[in-house]
Amino acid sequence: MTDLEAYYNKFNEDKRLDSRHGRVEFITSQKYIHESLEAVGKDREPGQIKILDIGAGTGRYSIPLAQEGYDVTAVELVKHNLGRLKQKGCGVHAYQGNALNLKRFERESFDVTLLFGPMYHLHEKEEKLTALQEAVRVTKPGGRILVAYVMNEFTVLTYGFKEKHILEALQNDMLTEDYHCTEKANPLYSMVRLEDIAELDAQVNAARVRIIAADGAANYMRQYLNALSEEEFDAFVNYHLATCERMDLMGASAHTVDILEKGEKSI
Repeated sequence: MTDLEAYYNKFNEDKRLDSRHGRVEFITSQKYIHESLEAVGKDREPGQIKILDIGAGTGRYSIPLAQEGYDVTAVELVKHNLGRLKQKGCGVHAYQGNALNLKRFERESFDVTLLFGPMYHLHEKEEKLTALQEAVRVTKPGGRILVAYVMNEFTVLTYGFKEKHILEALQNDMLTEDYHCTEKANPLYSMVRLEDIAELDAQVNAARVRIIAADGAANYMRQYLNALSEEEFDAFVNYHLATCERMDLMGASAHTVDILEKGEKSI
């Protein structure tokens, strides 16, 4: 069993996304997934639109989309997560697989591809690029690829300063001189900056439609969000949705989602 599998055997992603700060991320991501589905779907029925969810976990996104009638295929590396997804009996075509090798699927097979988990855990630039290239390869020309990342500054501000690990991090080479997290910062998670994402995008046959802050300030405000009434929380969600595309707020978000459109000419 790998460290990643051991981690996800214990970690409850569904519970995280059902928390107040997790709901902000889920609601926001779902909004932009549906925007992408509308953009590529035109006059087609949901059942005619094919979605691939790479790193699907236990199906937090796959299952609601399948319930809406979309043709959803899920790929998940961790057997424990895959088993839970299949147990839910949701009509998702679910397979065990690795984001770095999607040879099971022919090129240009899917209208919308979600790459929501893998980029969190791939440390090497070459691996990130391979995962992105594979996602682009299996997406139809004109289709959308939505790619989620964990952002660098959130980690530095929370783990480093808020939780008072900054001196330890500096002494143990967890941070570069300009405070970019190194591989030593976390053996499981890889943190990026906006320029790292742009560097990857420049190497694939896809162009950015937009990039969004999936949760914005929500992760910094967990205890305050928990103290809000439902009406107040709804107001926060509306605030976040109104500001989640602002580039001046993007880099400090805990998570971003980069939304790409595949070029019409295949490479």
